Amino acid sequence: MGILDSVLGGSRTSGGMSPITMALLGVLAYRTFQGKGRLADMFGRAPSSSPSGGASTSNPHNGLGGLFGGLLGGGAAGGILSGGLGDLLKQFQQNGHGDKAQSWIASGPNKSVSPSELERALGPEKIAWLMDQTGLSREELLAGLSRELPKAVDQLTPDGRLPTEHEAARLI
Repeated sequence: MGILDSVLGGSRTSGGMSPITMALLGVLAYRTFQGKGRLADMFGRAPSSSPSGGASTSNPHNGLGGLFGGLLGGGAAGGILSGGLGDLLKQFQQNGHGDKAQSWIASGPNKSVSPSELERALGPEKIAWLMDQTGLSREELLAGLSRELPKAVDQLTPDGRLPTEHEAARLI
């Protein structure tokens, strides 16, 4: 996961990737983890795979790091990243913050996003799931994501547009 840490930022802890890096991955791969979409179908990620409808953190092979690491080995990470970036942009547009997300993708300066704006854009279900997956408090999660998400999206869209699956796979 060192490659993702360098692309997405965040420092590694003794147990693996940083919680903020894990949260960034969760934001981008949320639909797959929730058993929705083409990639979820490919990997047998049905909503009933755990009681909460997503990945379980009780098994080290099921959490964000374990699943994403397995997908990297299978070559599906490009689809997760490109699809996740597209989903993120749509979600921000639907919640009145599309201009901010678009600034992270386009060339030029990134608009900042406050923790409260980020919380409204992502929604309570995704925030609660990310808190559960990362072990971060709401405040830690939102502060870290509001700081790191614009930079991560900017780095994952070097051409000023959403990458194709193939282009996203090369970023990893």
